[in-house]
Amino acid sequence: MPTPAHVLAIDQGTTSTRAIVFDAQGQPAGVARREFAQHYPADGWVEHDPEDIWRDTVAVLREAVAAANLSASDIAAIGITNQRETTVVWDRATGVPLHNAIVWQDRRTAGACRTLVEEGFLPLVQARTGLLIDAYFSATKIAWILDHVPGARARAERGELCFGTIDSFLLHRLTGGAAHATDATNASRTLLFDIHRQDWDDELLALFRVPRAMMPEVLDSSAPFGATTADLLGRPIPITGIAGDQQAATFGQACFQPGMVKSTYGTGCFALLNTGAEPVRSGNNLLTTVAYRLEGKPTYALEGSIFVAGAAIKWLRDGLGIITHASQTDDLATRVPDSHGVYLVPAFVGLGAPHWDPHARAAISGLTLDAGPAHIARAALEAVAYQTRDLRDAMRADWPAPAGALRVDGGMAANDWLCQFLADMLEVPVERPAVIETTALGAACLAGLKVGLYPDQAAVAGAWRCERRFEPRMDAAKRDRLYGGWLDAVERVRRAGKTA
Repeated sequence: MPTPAHVLAIDQGTTSTRAIVFDAQGQPAGVARREFAQHYPADGWVEHDPEDIWRDTVAVLREAVAAANLSASDIAAIGITNQRETTVVWDRATGVPLHNAIVWQDRRTAGACRTLVEEGFLPLVQARTGLLIDAYFSATKIAWILDHVPGARARAERGELCFGTIDSFLLHRLTGGAAHATDATNASRTLLFDIHRQDWDDELLALFRVPRAMMPEVLDSSAPFGATTADLLGRPIPITGIAGDQQAATFGQACFQPGMVKSTYGTGCFALLNTGAEPVRSGNNLLTTVAYRLEGKPTYALEGSIFVAGAAIKWLRDGLGIITHASQTDDLATRVPDSHGVYLVPAFVGLGAPHWDPHARAAISGLTLDAGPAHIARAALEAVAYQTRDLRDAMRADWPAPAGALRVDGGMAANDWLCQFLADMLEVPVERPAVIETTALGAACLAGLKVGLYPDQAAVAGAWRCERRFEPRMDAAKRDRLYGGWLDAVERVRRAGKTA
């Protein structure tokens, strides 16, 4: 039998689940995708049904292999990448979730986080985890489930329950309950993991009231996590790569040298700057996180997190009905010469880095009677670039190195107008890779490394190709004027949030 020469990547995102088959050269051979329902039980609450995610995962795995005209015998390994921080608690014996998954966007525990900050725990948490105390992360979500599902806390103490981010939940299901594990990148997003010692921290577990008995084993990002049950695809397939979506994209973009930056544009936008073997503590409200861990050695990054990017385009489609498909924003943006002074601050679930303001809410400013749908659509795209500029400026303050090109990926990076506006606003070249699905590609590369399909990181870097490079061309006066208007709009939103 010939040696399997393909890797199957699961890309479990916030609004959809995808599976992509990659060949040994890192080229997609088969793709399948399914959107799933979003649940909003209360203001600021966001949930997913884990069973929806599981059913879609099984379906797209089979569909992607079929689309590639392959069989299970052609698949060397599976890699998983996932929406981070989203929290699932399930029964260890049955695999059944106790509650809907609480999504990373969810703000229900903002009050609990504020109390912890007021009690003076921020320095401890930031020193150990590299993170801020915020409802964005997993710890307070776990505690909420344990406090609100009858009997859950006692069961967790007895070791009957498992916690996991989506990767852990899928791994448990894919292996028929044999594996309860995660990788260091996902662990680093929980507020419970010491990124220096690379282990769960007992003091933090006690602070957030999370029993250690429910925590997954933490492995490298490229590691033998387990194998699928034979019934899923026809034979057991090893699962050898796991990374949170933004770290997987960093790996897929081959940002292996300190100072390299990638920015992924999906539901949110997340920029990571590789800082090498030593973690850099931010003085500008960025996060210090694990970029990836190989052979027990972590590589660190500074991260800026924007909660709403593509989600604003989805809102234009589903909420306002301005568009019927996301690709129409490119046409609308070029239909008008500018946004006519319109700014959309997409703080639908608060503002992320560098503001970290959970009370801010979205607003459109600068509307006049002659502003129309095209101006609002353009403002939504411009907001993505302005928010990226916020992150870039914070990164420069923490890492004062010459700015190189920004590598972009994710669904929104297919928009030429947006990429050019990014280059103009950041005043750096923007590079779009030939394989834009770099999140899935990163998971595939991590899995392929462990089974020898990809020999080393140098091979991954050598396979990276730039599809198009966008050079900045906007004059400085216009750039400063536009960005100044954005800063004013953000300040108005933040002031309104404080008085609401």
